[in-house]
Amino acid sequence: MAKVYPENITPVSVSSVVCKKPVVLTVWKKSLLFGCDGFTVYDSLGNLVFRVDNYTATGNREIVLMDASGHTLHTIRRKMLSLRNNFLVYDGETAVNPRFSVTKHGNIFNTNSLAYASIVGSPKNRNERNVIFEIEGSYAQKSCMVYDDGRTCVADIRRKEAKGGVALGGDVFALVVQPSVDPAIAMALVVILDQMFDTSRRFFP
Repeated sequence: MAKVYPENITPVSVSSVVCKKPVVLTVWKKSLLFGCDGFTVYDSLGNLVFRVDNYTATGNREIVLMDASGHTLHTIRRKMLSLRNNFLVYDGETAVNPRFSVTKHGNIFNTNSLAYASIVGSPKNRNERNVIFEIEGSYAQKSCMVYDDGRTCVADIRRKEAKGGVALGGDVFALVVQPSVDPAIAMALVVILDQMFDTSRRFFP
């Protein structure tokens, strides 16, 4: 397999909002911890920026997105008793006042739309602009676009190749985040998409 990350991992902080240009991240569906499922995310220089480590303990129903140093950025919880796949995203380790929810799209006539994110407690009528992100494309093919409520693409998932055109496989892909969105939010959306559409490996029971 082609090399995904450098020998020396340097933790850094990344923010597209600060640098005012798109951030290109490499997402690897592999935990840094032995025997755990998760994600490891690097910037364009090979520096570690995000990580997800899942301890597959019985009854574990949350995923924690951390920065390179292991500090919790967002906690993702699946909403129980929901008719559709619905996830709540919280800031840090809090369990109250979720920042937003992400719901799997249930319209069989719009197969291009995968999911949408909305403010919790906002009107249920999607025409009232409660939707903050709409995700379209195919997660299985690693070809997804994230649009804001003005239909501007703010992030996208795409296939990644190593130098020389060597395919890295479905477990390694690129996440491109525009300056208007926090890369940590974009990565939280990736984790949720993986829960919704990758049946080969799920964190939640």
